Amino acid sequence: METMTASVDIYQHGAIRVVTINRADVRNAVDADTARQLYEAFAAFDADPDSRVAVFHGAHGHFCAGWDLQAGARLAQQQVQGVDPFEALEFSAHTYERNPVGPTGPMGPSRLVLSKPVIAAVSGAAVAGGMELALWCDMRVMEEDAYFGVFCRRFGVPLIDGGTVRLPRLIGMGHAMDLILTGRKVEAVEALQMGLCNRVVPKGEALSAAITLAEQLAGFPQQTMLADRASAYAQWNLDLPQALQQEWQRGKACIASGLDGAARFAAGAGCHGKF
Repeated sequence: METMTASVDIYQHGAIRVVTINRADVRNAVDADTARQLYEAFAAFDADPDSRVAVFHGAHGHFCAGWDLQAGARLAQQQVQGVDPFEALEFSAHTYERNPVGPTGPMGPSRLVLSKPVIAAVSGAAVAGGMELALWCDMRVMEEDAYFGVFCRRFGVPLIDGGTVRLPRLIGMGHAMDLILTGRKVEAVEALQMGLCNRVVPKGEALSAAITLAEQLAGFPQQTMLADRASAYAQWNLDLPQALQQEWQRGKACIASGLDGAARFAAGAGCHGKF
């Protein structure tokens, strides 16, 4: 299956759904139309039983340069004219009620809560809102010359696609405050050291490496992997007894398949690190 749209490409690679921003002239910066296309692409992925893992990618050597500032200038003009641009673009809080899997964020899918994993394949720039999109993903595979950065600090544009929430949770408050307050560039080696990315690969190999990783995840027993993933996300706002209880409730439904796996291991499958 392959579909082409004005700024987002989607194709299926077995059980892997690859979603690519394709706006070469602006380093894959996102405008309102692209945001809606990205939202729809990931909502469709989550609803598709034949797609197990998604890979999020940027074409032409860059992941995403953030929000399209030219589009932002047009929004500023709307404000001057007395129009609320965020209401017009359906970015306001009431959209949480309208979309059960999450509302449309300014960058598109950044407020979606998916039931399946997404891996970011990061080339070149992943900055400002583009960095927030990468943070939205479960894992990040980063090319050795790629970089992150809250570059919107330079223009007085706030983080409104989860950056102030996900960044401290991912790398801790000290690192997060450094990046949020200074807006400095973070290259691949440092990103790996602080946990901002999970893998560093040679230039030009992020997409293939992310697809290989996605295939590994897709090959695992899905019920238990997804239950553990959901438990890890759910525990953030729970105290320890509640967190352990919800982990047990999710895991309990998978015990039967886990016992089957234990029997296969006892019979020799998966020994010596083999899957």
